[in-house]
Amino acid sequence: MLLDRRLFTLALASTALGFRPALASPSYPTKPIKLIVPYAAGGGTDTIARVIAQGISQAIGQTMVVENNGAAGGNVATQQAATADKDGYTVLMANQGPMVVNPHLFKSMRVDTLKAFDPVTLLASAPLVLVVPKESRFKDLKDLVAFGKANPDKLSYGSAGNGSASHLATLLLEKAAGFQSLHIPYRGAGPAINDLIGAKTDFMVTTFPSIIGQIEGGTVRAIAVTSKARTAAFPQLPSVAELGWPDYEASAWYGFVVPAGTPQPIVERLRQATLDALNTPLLKDRLSKEGAAAIGNSPEDFRRMMVEEHKRWGQLIQSAGLKHD
Repeated sequence: MLLDRRLFTLALASTALGFRPALASPSYPTKPIKLIVPYAAGGGTDTIARVIAQGISQAIGQTMVVENNGAAGGNVATQQAATADKDGYTVLMANQGPMVVNPHLFKSMRVDTLKAFDPVTLLASAPLVLVVPKESRFKDLKDLVAFGKANPDKLSYGSAGNGSASHLATLLLEKAAGFQSLHIPYRGAGPAINDLIGAKTDFMVTTFPSIIGQIEGGTVRAIAVTSKARTAAFPQLPSVAELGWPDYEASAWYGFVVPAGTPQPIVERLRQATLDALNTPLLKDRLSKEGAAAIGNSPEDFRRMMVEEHKRWGQLIQSAGLKHD
């Protein structure tokens, strides 16, 4: 009886101080977890999401079900995740586009992504890769840049769409290397890659998962990666930085966020299961084959990174005068 009274008193004190009970959901999770991916199935982000979801399903004891929705550049999925119940059963696959680019591109976007979500962890990051048609005249990046400088807007490149990672990484490269080219946006990486293979465009910067099959099959040639250093997946490829533009860096990154206000014990349980999955040799190997490196940082570090990315890409978008609606 005395013990019950003490527990009751402790609970009242915790509530008064604004603390959430540490055992708010002691058996979480008790049902499948929905992972919302703000892109269509089959793309680079979807590929990474499914690899990680499989590992987490095994680590956490419940299935993580991937749900794709690429409408409005991922904004519909972002809105859906932001307004979901704060119970840990809806997770958003957060990356560059929906989290830190779209807020600068879409005037109609109603979600403040830096406030609407609580970060769980940064899962992985991967460089993008610059590719050209297999019969391209350009043997390396310096050759391509030299032509672009001498022939403004004679070069053309495809991207997965206005404001996509492939588009912005190329804009950043143009700015760093001092050349100009013609942007041709597509509805997704697939159509852009098809036209690159057919030499209808001159080059493309894209994610490894979207192009790795074509690189290995020899229908395109990879000439550089966008990370500061070379990647383990293709150690023979030089980085843009080492080729003469040391300040250049662009990467695709993938993380988990949940609706703001999700109880901290649930966030930590999800994070720990994610770290357990990321630390398995099998998942590290599968991510490596997609050109990605597992990370698994703290929520605070992940939030800090998103704030910095929000500022960096916002400045580039503003200087380029990009708008989507």
